[in-house]
Formats: sequence, C-alpha cells, structure tokens
Amino acid sequence: MRFVYVTLKYLAVCLWSVFVIAPFLWALSTSFKDFNSVTGGATYIPWLQFEPSLEGWRVLLRSPAQGGVNIVEPYFNSIFVTCSASLISIALGTLAAYALSRFTFKAGFIKNSDITFFFISQRIMPPIVLSIPFFIMLGKLGLLDSLFGLILVYIVLLMPIAVWIMVDFFNKVPKEIDETALIDGCNPYQAFYKVVLPNSIPGLIVAGLFCMIFGWTDFFFAFILTFTEVQLLPVAIVALNSSITPWWSLSAAALVCVAPLIVVAFIVERYLSKGNLSGALK
Repeated sequence: MRFVYVTLKYLAVCLWSVFVIAPFLWALSTSFKDFNSVTGGATYIPWLQFEPSLEGWRVLLRSPAQGGVNIVEPYFNSIFVTCSASLISIALGTLAAYALSRFTFKAGFIKNSDITFFFISQRIMPPIVLSIPFFIMLGKLGLLDSLFGLILVYIVLLMPIAVWIMVDFFNKVPKEIDETALIDGCNPYQAFYKVVLPNSIPGLIVAGLFCMIFGWTDFFFAFILTFTEVQLLPVAIVALNSSITPWWSLSAAALVCVAPLIVVAFIVERYLSKGNLSGALK
C-alpha cells in the first residue's frame, strides 16, 4: 500500500513538473528557430528536427533602425522602477500594517478591518479607472514619460499588496514578543525594528516577491504613461509584433523577461519557512 502511495505521489510530481517546465522548453526551442522552422510544423530538437538560428536573440539587441528592438535599456529601466517601487512599498506598507495589527483605530463606524480593506480595494478597481487620474496628476507635476513618475504610480499600486500581506502576518506574530521587548527596556520603535521585524522576514519576502511580480509584469500603466523618453520591458516586447508575428523573437524575449523572477524565487525560497518564531518567547 505504501509503495502505491509513493508511486502515485512521485508520478503526480513528475506530471506537474512536466506541466510547468514544458512551456519554458517550448519557448527555448522556438527562440532558436527561423520563419521556416516555425511554420513548417512542430519541431523541438535542434540540429535533428531543425537548424538552429540566433536571429531571434539578435533582434533583441539590434536598434529599431536595424530592424530590431533593443531591450537593454528597457530591461534596466524595468529593474530600476520595479525594485525602487517595491522597496518603498514594502517600507511604507510594513509600517502601516504593523500599526493596523497592533493598535486600534476608530473613526465612527470605520475600524481597522475597514482601513485594511480600503487598501486592498485599490487593487479591485480596473486599471482603466485609475489611468486618467494618474495621467492628469503626472502631467500637472511634469512627470509624464519619466522613471520617477512610474515609480510613484507603482508605489500606489504595490503598497496595498504589502499592507494586505503584512497585516495578516503581523497578526500571527504573538504580541507577547512586543511586550517582552518593552519589559527588556526597548521603546515601541526599538521593539518593532529589533524584535518584531526580524521575526517577520518570511512575510517581508513574500510581500516583496508579490510586489516585484506585479510591478515587473505591468504593461498597462507602462504603456499609458510613457511615450518616447522612457520605455519598460513589457512595452518593448510588445513592440516586436508586426504584420507577421515573430514567434522566435517573442520566445527569446519571454525567456529574458521571466529570468529575473525565477532567479529571485530560487534565492528567497529558503527564507520562506515560517518556523522561525519557535522559541522566540521567553
């Protein structure tokens, strides 16, 4: 009976792994094809089923004048905007989440839970509803088509995610940890930075990962709020489309785009254990 259970378990893991990895293998294979290889039917093994070509990757490095789309500058623009907005959103969102978790706020019928829901409700609204206010606001501030303007917009979009995740995580951190720190001579700020925050690293990692994913993959606001001076990676990838869809270049661009998120996920995976609170109380 145990043999059957183990066999089914590993079979399920293998099937799920194939389901997850297959699109990446397909994209990798397609990125080394040309027009004839793509339109000639399904092929997967280079040199045996098709002659590999680097044209799909060269297009990403050539300038538009040479018939390509240089994604180097958009790539670093996306890294700068996403990382800056994520870090600021995590910093502000963590402070707001800690206050909502540890203190009681009440203004008439509005309570902590209502304030928390207000934050996440900003993500419920369709992006098109926010596009016009953001466009007008950045236009008045002279920040349209700028990295700083995009960072401001992304902070507004990402901070609700940080608040939502961190409120739930702080609620699971025993309040006795704060009280113990206060008894040991810490003031409330020291208790937060020296005791509570180090015990909340898994929550910070999860919130940061979600912020990076949403910021990195955003296309709508990057397209609406930028024109010629600034371009982010999702907009540059869409610019690859023409009368004939260049699947080879799109596949290469997709792999380049998803690579940072995969690297970050592998790096932070070890920090996601929630067992670090055991023994934290005296």
